[in-house]
Amino acid sequence: MKRKQVVALKYENEQMTAPAVIAKGKGAIAENILTKAKEHQIPVQEDKTLVELLSKLNINETIPEELYQVVAEVFAYVYQIDKHAK
Repeated sequence: MKRKQVVALKYENEQMTAPAVIAKGKGAIAENILTKAKEHQIPVQEDKTLVELLSKLNINETIPEELYQVVAEVFAYVYQIDKHAK
């Protein structure tokens, strides 16, 4: 079985030109990131292919332009979930 892998992104419209990787990890580190996300009610979207692509980036590195569209779709999905939760 392949170890769980996660990548956390952050985007602040006023301060950032594109979303950036703020955390990433595999196995126990991935589980810890997911636990922290749940504790802080941060929505989680599962997409193995996207995680594989994003995991190649360094912490604090912004996403490449070719991933803007797919990441924008994820952020839109998360925004909708967040909006319905409130």
